[in-house]
Amino acid sequence: TNGYIRVDCYGGLNQMRRDFCDGVGIARLLNATLVLPKFEVASYWNESRQFTFPGFADVYDVDYFIQHMNGFVKIVKELPPEIASKEPVRVDCSKRKGQFDYVESVLPSLLKHKYISITPAMSQRRDRYPLYAKAALCQACYKALRLTRSLEMKASQLLDAIPKPFMSLHLRFEPDMVAYSQCEYPGLSPASIKAIEAAQVDRKPWTGELARVWRRRGKCPLTPNETALILQSLSIPPTTNIYLAAGDGLMEIEGLTDTFANIVTKSSLLSGEDFTSMHGNTKAALDYYVSINSDSYIATYFGNMDKMVAAMRAFKGLYKTLFLSRRGFAELTSQGLRGKELVQALWKVHRDDFAMGRGSALPECFCEFKL
Repeated sequence: TNGYIRVDCYGGLNQMRRDFCDGVGIARLLNATLVLPKFEVASYWNESRQFTFPGFADVYDVDYFIQHMNGFVKIVKELPPEIASKEPVRVDCSKRKGQFDYVESVLPSLLKHKYISITPAMSQRRDRYPLYAKAALCQACYKALRLTRSLEMKASQLLDAIPKPFMSLHLRFEPDMVAYSQCEYPGLSPASIKAIEAAQVDRKPWTGELARVWRRRGKCPLTPNETALILQSLSIPPTTNIYLAAGDGLMEIEGLTDTFANIVTKSSLLSGEDFTSMHGNTKAALDYYVSINSDSYIATYFGNMDKMVAAMRAFKGLYKTLFLSRRGFAELTSQGLRGKELVQALWKVHRDDFAMGRGSALPECFCEFKL
C-alpha cells in the first residue's frame, strides 16, 4: 500500500454514498488502503442539536462491506498506532477529474504523509479510470453497501406495511429546495411563502424575463399540484397506492393528496417513537430501500437519490422508473396550454421516457463487468 485514505463525505445520505464510492475507486487507483469514511452532518437537516449524527457504521454494515470488497481494495477499521494519533492531511480534490489528475497531484501527498483525507470532485470522469479502479468503484456501489441489520429490518417492516402494488414517488418541494432554485411560485399559502423566505438568506428569486427563462430551462422544482397534474396526464389512477419518499417539511402537499387519496408516508406507517428517534439520513435510507423495491418509481427531480435509485433499479432489472420533465412542463405551460390540450401534450413528453438505467449514477458498471 502507498498509504491510507479517508474519504470525507458531506451532504445528504445519497450524496455521501456517491462520494464514498468515488473514493473507493480513487483508493484503488492510487494503491491505497481505505479507512472507514467520515460522514459530516448536513446543515439543512437542522438536527445537529437534537440527534447524534449517524456515521458510516450506523447506516451501513461495515463487516459486510469489508468482506465484499476483498480482492478489490483493502479496507481497515483501525489505523496502525503510529498513524492513529494523527489527523489526516487534507488534500484538495475539487478540480480532480480523471486518472492522471489523481496520480500526478494526489499520489505525491499520499506517499509523503502516508495518511490523507479527500472529498472526490463532483464532476468525476470515471470513464478515464483503468478497469481495475472502475471495478472497485462499481463493486462498492452495487454489491458491498448494505444497511445495518437493524436499519434493514426497519426498512423491511416499512416495505411490508405498504399496500401492494405501489408506486414510490420522490417529491421535492421543501423550503430550502425552493429557495435554492431561485424560482417564483404565485399562489402559495402564506405559511409556505414565510418558510421559503426564511430559507432564502441572500439567494433571492429571479424576476421578470430572467425568471421565465430559468423556469423554461427546467430549473424549478415541481409543486405537488403540478406533479398531480402530470401523473393524471400519464393515466395513473387516483386510487393508486403511493409511497411518498420525501423529507420533512414538504409544502403544499394538499395539491397531491386532493387527487391521490391512497398516499402513505414513513411517519404514517412507523410508530411515533420509531420515527421521531431517527435522523434525516437514516430516514433517507428507508426511502432508498423502499424505492429500489417498489413496483414503479417516479421522481420529480434528478438529484443524488434519484440517480442512485434509478441505477440500482436498473441493476436489479426493475425498469419502471420515470423522471418527470420539469422543462417539458414549463415549456408547455409557457405556450398557454391548459386543460385537455396540456394533458395530451404532457403524455407525449413522457411516453418514451421510462428510464432503463438512463442517467444512472454509475452507467459504466452496466456494460463492462459482471459483478
